[in-house]
Amino acid sequence: MNPNQLTDQLGLFLDVLETGSFSAASRRHPLTPSAVARRIDSLESAVGSQLFLRSTHAVRATPAGLAFAERARRIVAELRLARAEAVSLSSAPEGLIRVDAPAAFGRRHLAPVIADFLMLYPGLDVQLHLIDSFVDMQGLNLGKVDLVLRAGQMADTRLVATPLANMVRIACASPDYLKRRGVPTDPSQLMEHDGLDWDGLAPPFAWRFEQDGRMQLHRPARIRMSANNAEALVCGALAGLGIAHLPTWLASEYLLRGELLPLFCENGLPKPETAGIYALRLEQQASSRSRLLLEYLKTRFSPIAPWDLALQGNLTGY
Repeated sequence: MNPNQLTDQLGLFLDVLETGSFSAASRRHPLTPSAVARRIDSLESAVGSQLFLRSTHAVRATPAGLAFAERARRIVAELRLARAEAVSLSSAPEGLIRVDAPAAFGRRHLAPVIADFLMLYPGLDVQLHLIDSFVDMQGLNLGKVDLVLRAGQMADTRLVATPLANMVRIACASPDYLKRRGVPTDPSQLMEHDGLDWDGLAPPFAWRFEQDGRMQLHRPARIRMSANNAEALVCGALAGLGIAHLPTWLASEYLLRGELLPLFCENGLPKPETAGIYALRLEQQASSRSRLLLEYLKTRFSPIAPWDLALQGNLTGY
């Protein structure tokens, strides 16, 4: 098995572990659920141990599967980094990479990673252009820049999308608000609460929660503040105005510090959305320096994004 095949196989295993479903994992790959099941069977035979317990409703990791997952995550990260380093050593990369990214995500997560990347590759330069949009999946600035970071459903076939991280969304509120208004224990109770919401085009999974095996819309009846910018909604939530439904890449630091408290997370992080965070490029062949940056970003942001990794195990008890 070559390194690419090993990375794909282990990545598929980690997707099944994370989603708890062959069908959900298949949507992240060009595979059918039955093909995913066959590959997991093959992996279990190669490992010599049962990694998952299957039922009609879910797929759960065995103790051996959980132990294997810890090693698998490190192996995938190391293989991706090794491949990126091999590219750099074979042809000392030089030149400019132009990147277009959403401002909030760029400031919090992308800029620090790019700084580390540039320290590793002194011959490379990055021009980072931060904009307000996160949901433009048309890649309008491609041609002017080499890579565009976006989140959403892919539709434009002229673009090549490299998955970088999952999108996970959590309903949350300040301790002060929950003390005053009480803690909702079920999404259907959001109707009894104040909220903060998007003004205009909302993300497709905002205020949607999985119940009885399907996604259902539940949102607060009164919207105390609406905004076309997610950071503004964070400010309102921190001020105690109401409940917000925020992506973890934006809310994780406040959740970890206890400035916002998570809701409906008794079983840990909610499942990732079917759409994720992508690096988009045109179908034409990417330059070697762009490929190098893509491999580095994948190493730093997947298979589990660092902001979600930090939240795992720290969301119960509210």
